[in-house]
Amino acid sequence: MIEKFYRRIIDGVPAAVIVVDKNLKAVFANAKFRELFPSAARRGNLGKFFCCAKNTGNCGRAPCAENCSAREAFEDCFYSHSEVQRRVYLKVKTDEGTREVAFNLNVKPLGDGMYMGVIDNAFEMEIARELASAKNIQQRLLPAGNWAAGHSYSYMYIPCRGIGGDLPDVYTLGSSAFGVIADVSGKGISAGMLSAFVKAAYDKTEYSPAQAIRSLCLKFNELNLDERSYVTVAAVRIDSESLTYSMAGHNVPILFKTAGGITRITLNSPPVSNWFENPAYFEDTVPYSKGDIIALLTDGVTECRNPRGEMFGSERAIKTLSVSRTADEFIKNLQRNLKSFCGGEFNDDITAIAFDL
Repeated sequence: MIEKFYRRIIDGVPAAVIVVDKNLKAVFANAKFRELFPSAARRGNLGKFFCCAKNTGNCGRAPCAENCSAREAFEDCFYSHSEVQRRVYLKVKTDEGTREVAFNLNVKPLGDGMYMGVIDNAFEMEIARELASAKNIQQRLLPAGNWAAGHSYSYMYIPCRGIGGDLPDVYTLGSSAFGVIADVSGKGISAGMLSAFVKAAYDKTEYSPAQAIRSLCLKFNELNLDERSYVTVAAVRIDSESLTYSMAGHNVPILFKTAGGITRITLNSPPVSNWFENPAYFEDTVPYSKGDIIALLTDGVTECRNPRGEMFGSERAIKTLSVSRTADEFIKNLQRNLKSFCGGEFNDDITAIAFDL
């Protein structure tokens, strides 16, 4: 009766609590702990309780146990008979897949061979979990296929943080294929939220790329954000024999590969922002031939820097396109060249879309 009473008390504590015995077997975890680590286990090894992404069946005997900071905290408390504090880093399994978590763990001896572990910054873990969910949601906003209105396409999207501020989008309206690439100001969570707004607010029923961008700008102004927030956009509509494009503050040219070489397409229009009243957006139409390629890039591609501070630049992107036979080959070559040039470390979101015409 008393044990049940104490269990109810610990279950109501807002901090995450786990109790283990002298054999380092978990015997109890309160509601907050189970919320952070939704394991079906009620008793057993630490790996199952912490939803470890490694060998939970052999927790304590598997090689990974030698470097497990959670297990080490309990072992140190067991041998020292005193309170132990550790910063714990684990890879855990969740519904969204495997992710890394970090938290502070305080372990105290309770007596009678029992030890209590308290996670004192559970809020930090909740934020990490929400960020993982947000990342998963953002991934679901990316184009799902590789064909649009009879044109094959390929794209890459590499956020420099877990959540990015770039948005690649491809869709079909009538007999036309559309490609849109947007780059919002900032990075991280706020940029991810703004890119989700762009995804929802961009008018996919509008055939005119310029008019769709103009409509996006009007909706953006309704947000009443400060002047530090803006969006650059490049949009293209691909018809049977021509393509129509428009750009809003997008300082990276669209690359158009034809039999005669590479054309850099540019139009001077302001970004989507509240900087100007009634900004004008323009579009142009150019013919294409079968076998041509159109590519849309964000400035994360051209401004990607190597360890010496040199930028990848438009010329390297053009060279990559010039030796690529298809849109998919261009995206693969571009990704490989960027990683080789920058050493795999990116200081901005990297996004590109390419269509076979």
